[in-house]
Amino acid sequence: MSRPVVLVTGASRGIGRATAVEFAKAGFDVAITARTVREGEGRVKARTGSDEVSVPGSLESARDELASHGATVATIRMDLLNLAEVESVADQVVAELGRLDVCVNNAYAQTEGNMDKLLDIKFADAEAMWRGNFLHQIALTRTVVPHMLAGGGGTFINIISGSAYLDPPKPAGEGGWGLSYAASKAAFGRLAGMVNAEFGPQGVRAFNLDPGFVITESGVARGGTEKVAEHTATNPPQVPARAAVWLSTAEESAAHLGTRVQSVQVVADLEAGRTPRPS
Repeated sequence: MSRPVVLVTGASRGIGRATAVEFAKAGFDVAITARTVREGEGRVKARTGSDEVSVPGSLESARDELASHGATVATIRMDLLNLAEVESVADQVVAELGRLDVCVNNAYAQTEGNMDKLLDIKFADAEAMWRGNFLHQIALTRTVVPHMLAGGGGTFINIISGSAYLDPPKPAGEGGWGLSYAASKAAFGRLAGMVNAEFGPQGVRAFNLDPGFVITESGVARGGTEKVAEHTATNPPQVPARAAVWLSTAEESAAHLGTRVQSVQVVADLEAGRTPRPS
């Protein structure tokens, strides 16, 4: 039989890249998407000022790392705000790798205003976040589901955010987070339950995975994460990555359907030799 295939969006760096690596180690072939194709091209806008700063990570360097773990890799440039690119990804994965078993919806819209305070929100910025973090996630899911159904089933891992259901401890920029980002992720959090209700009987399931607060390369480059870290515990990207693989491969993970899966608790249980139970 051919190796299972996982699609991980936003995998040039951070949680997405760590997740792709863990799946490669687990015996999956891997399709990865990102906006940054070549190393050195990645740039993000700093939260203070108008300058763009360089950020490490790319599809090319991720591909080489994944290949070193024995995976066949498909690299696909995708901007989450470009609907045509989003809707073409699933077909490209199947064309290159032959199947699609797991989809990790990790990418999020890195738009302006995600750390704006209430009175500073610009509707155009909020709308862009809504498109990228919710509407285009629906579009991607709609194109992936038919391939999973054709293959007899599949699993979605949707990377949610604590900002969607927790009140910020401080105002945005002072240890808290912006409303536009949090609201768009809250809407995204409703997607998994709909997938389970409509396609669960046909073998397609979806989990909401909370990664905890992970400081990524992009977060460091943009700035501001140190303020949040003063009030929120942090963990490395390998923690949600390990949790994602367990949810996708363990029969016992079915008990977590319909819950907010806490990646920190899952990994703590695994390291203690326990079967992770819903929190």
